[in-house]
Amino acid sequence: MNIHLYTWLITIGVMAAVLLFDVFVIGRKPHEPSMKECGIFVGAFVGLAILFGIGVTYFSGPQYGKEFFAGWLTEYSLSLDNLFIFIIIMAKMKVPRQLQQYALLVGIILALVFRGIFIALGKSMIEAAAWVFFIFGAYLLYTAIDLVKDYFEKDHDDEATENLMIRWVKRTLPFTEDWQGTKSAVKINGKRFFTPMFLVIVALGSTDVLFALDSIPAIYGLTQEPYLVFTANVFALMGLRQLYFLIGGLLNKLVYLPIGLSIILGFIGVKLVLHAAHHYHLVGDWAEIGIEMSLGVIVVTLVVTTVASLMKTRNMSDEELAEMH
Repeated sequence: MNIHLYTWLITIGVMAAVLLFDVFVIGRKPHEPSMKECGIFVGAFVGLAILFGIGVTYFSGPQYGKEFFAGWLTEYSLSLDNLFIFIIIMAKMKVPRQLQQYALLVGIILALVFRGIFIALGKSMIEAAAWVFFIFGAYLLYTAIDLVKDYFEKDHDDEATENLMIRWVKRTLPFTEDWQGTKSAVKINGKRFFTPMFLVIVALGSTDVLFALDSIPAIYGLTQEPYLVFTANVFALMGLRQLYFLIGGLLNKLVYLPIGLSIILGFIGVKLVLHAAHHYHLVGDWAEIGIEMSLGVIVVTLVVTTVASLMKTRNMSDEELAEMH
């Protein structure tokens, strides 16, 4: 896939402009968006992603188009799991509803930064040696098993809000008891104090690092084109904060999402290991899994996971849903 420099610059420029506009609007007036506002934004970003995938197919061929859609769907499903952890963090830290949109936006910006770093590192590692696919594959298999383990142990809450970074920050820095709007720090009697918003940002940022470690090897298992890896990640994150308010309650009903993600990550992990084994002539051509099969597994897994979750929870109360998580 031959991407000219100006294409990269235009893509980054447009996406940065959208993000900066979002920051400018949110920075001036943090608020809880209406369902109509959320629906318009989510629909627009999903529509743009689909149009972009069609454009990739038209200009670069169906192979790259399928790689984009497979990568976007995988990253979007991982972002939904990321969003669920965001919901836990907001609830446990008692973030005021009108400030949650700002906190989410900061979390998404941090996710873009961390994923950009890992995309660059991942590409460099792949170009340096093909054996890195063994490491990526093994890590995804470990993550898949860990997701299943966490699902049955139900220990997301403590991990989301009390990791080592957060505990260290709480012990080391002075904090105010009250929220100070969107400010991360204030001066009181000449001394600097950090606000609860700063702690929320630390929690979201540390969570973003963990999800970036999962998502980048996953998408490199579907495409090794940095342009597609980057755009799939950006489209998966854009509109995520509106989605938080739009389907915050519905997301709790996707009780089998961790199982679906474990299947997807496990499948991609196996694919990466087989790809590396084929590269070193350890297995035959049969070991190379095509993008068509990958896309099929991802779509079928997400559909079955969603339908099974909604059937399981259709008659459950909020209390029963909380117990399942």
